[in-house]
Amino acid sequence: MKEPIRGADAELEARDAQALAGDAKRIAKQHAQGKLTARERVEYLLDSDSFVEIGRFVTHRGEGERPPGDGVITGYGRIDGRVVYVYAQDFTVFGGSLGAAHAEKIVKLMDHALRVGAPVIGLCDSGGARIQEGVESLGGYADLFYKNTLASGVVPQLSCIMGPCAGGAVYSPALTDFVFMVEGTSYMFITGPDVIRAVTHEEVTKEALGGAAAHASKSGVCHFVAKNDQQCLDQVRALLGFLPQNNAEDPPGGATTDPADREIPELDRHVPEESDKPYDMLGLIRKVVDDGHLLEVHPHFAPNIVTGFARIAGRSVGIVGNQPLVLAGVLDIDASRKAARFVRFCDCFNIPLVTWVDVPGFLPGVDQEHRGIILHGAKLLYAYSEATVPKLTVITRKAYGGAYDVMSSQHLHADLNLAFPGSEIAVMGPEAAVNIIHRAAIEAAADPVAARQTFIADYKKRFANPYSAAALGFIDEVIQPRHVRKRLALALATLSTKRDRLPAKKHGNEPL
Repeated sequence: MKEPIRGADAELEARDAQALAGDAKRIAKQHAQGKLTARERVEYLLDSDSFVEIGRFVTHRGEGERPPGDGVITGYGRIDGRVVYVYAQDFTVFGGSLGAAHAEKIVKLMDHALRVGAPVIGLCDSGGARIQEGVESLGGYADLFYKNTLASGVVPQLSCIMGPCAGGAVYSPALTDFVFMVEGTSYMFITGPDVIRAVTHEEVTKEALGGAAAHASKSGVCHFVAKNDQQCLDQVRALLGFLPQNNAEDPPGGATTDPADREIPELDRHVPEESDKPYDMLGLIRKVVDDGHLLEVHPHFAPNIVTGFARIAGRSVGIVGNQPLVLAGVLDIDASRKAARFVRFCDCFNIPLVTWVDVPGFLPGVDQEHRGIILHGAKLLYAYSEATVPKLTVITRKAYGGAYDVMSSQHLHADLNLAFPGSEIAVMGPEAAVNIIHRAAIEAAADPVAARQTFIADYKKRFANPYSAAALGFIDEVIQPRHVRKRLALALATLSTKRDRLPAKKHGNEPL
């Protein structure tokens, strides 16, 4: 005979049911928009049956309806067996709006994550500050921003924008390491279309103003774009596979059958001899890394530079590379910002950096100068200079001017600098240099064209080749491209115990 439920147990069961249920009509509306509910997102993201909820019965202290949880689900679970802390704003409860209790739950969760040393994942779907709570909701946001800042560089922080995110709500994701967005159902902006229309008389839709495409390609706020909630959460799982749990750990290794000493004969023909002929740097990188797998970060923003995660001989590495297919791989404001942010993240979390260099310099132009390319270019210089993780650099074809210095050169204490045989390392390209140095002699020559070619050949022989830099100790080895994987794998193994210290200081004054 079934034992009757006692009073305390019955109350617990009733409260559990209330906290887990949610409004059926609002859930149906969420599904009709192609969105999962907050609890469905948590269950999809985490390993099966691993979620442990914290603060299920928390309610706000104000008047009116007081549903359990106060519009946010918080707790911890596992992804591929590793602990993560998750909060998921529930749009079916108060529109996911943030009040004092809502914020306290998230801050408490982050305190747990910092003590344990585990990543924090925010699944954001919120109408913003809870107006009914006035300044308390604003205080809740500020508490969250402060905690994001303290956690920065200690544990990885990931934000998934899976619905609206407006006003002050956008700053917490902006303070985290990576932002994911979903096409068609998520958006971020400080002020919405109505306010913009009233103030500036501009007409714009939510999607055009702050949708996934806008932030992925124009502002650079968004790092990953997904077609739906499920793909977004799959991307989170994939990214975490390359990251350590915290800044005191090394990134996880990965099993591979790809030999560390594998030669790649096709790389000997991948890079064109002509310095102005484009080729795909992504294709080159994928031939080198384990199993051809590269998780590209920020693929739609500043595509003239490539950033992403891969493995070489099972070791997680951060990849940075100029992309000759776009603007000839030149460094501009956006490329400098993108790469600097990525380099600093890798350095925070002990992920070695492999930099692939084919750069003609910084992008010239009045617009770039007036928008501060000096300042933004210095961000990348600062990031590489400050990084103490293993830094490996491969010059595949050319490295001209100040961009040679900035792209993880030996002078910024890179641990290994390799160059392919046909690469050119100089203040500028041979043609431009000869036009400046030998202009008078060329104009006075009986055959200016022949004279110019002679001077170019001499310049290449004397300056624009890797052997001149190698003779000065600026290049460690000139290698055949087919051997680059083997050489990088050996270096990563050797540098796995690298320990470097920066001068004692409170913090540097990065050129923001």
